[in-house]
Amino acid sequence: MAGSHVALGAAAWLVAAPRLGLPALSPACLALALAGSLLPDIDHPKSWAGQRLRPLSRAVAAVFGHRGITHSALALLACGWGLLQGGAPRWAVAPLAVGALSHLAADLLTPAGLRLAWPMRRTWALPLCRSGSAMEPLVVALLLTLAGS
Repeated sequence: MAGSHVALGAAAWLVAAPRLGLPALSPACLALALAGSLLPDIDHPKSWAGQRLRPLSRAVAAVFGHRGITHSALALLACGWGLLQGGAPRWAVAPLAVGALSHLAADLLTPAGLRLAWPMRRTWALPLCRSGSAMEPLVVALLLTLAGS
């Protein structure tokens, strides 16, 4: 759910930015973290990102499926590489990577989990709540509270 991913992406950025030596409240960095928090769902044409990048989303969904490569260890490695040694400016790459990592962490908390070893079918999950369930806002609120402390 886009709202949960955005809230968690913002919280993750506010926690991570000082540790990365970047301004937490920079509008550009915060916007990039929010974009990163929605980016993994480019593989779902009905997602917020998928609706705005429909041709790309349909292509990614057709080739890889939802929660495929964009929700895998390869995506985690790409985020890590971007944080550590990407060629783009750190102020741009770091918030995108932090946002994307927050998305993957949130999806790990659902029963659908992540296909970390994509293209293998096995999923990993720590199922605290289903996406869209009444528990989702409670889990998000708990995570936001923990991030703020």
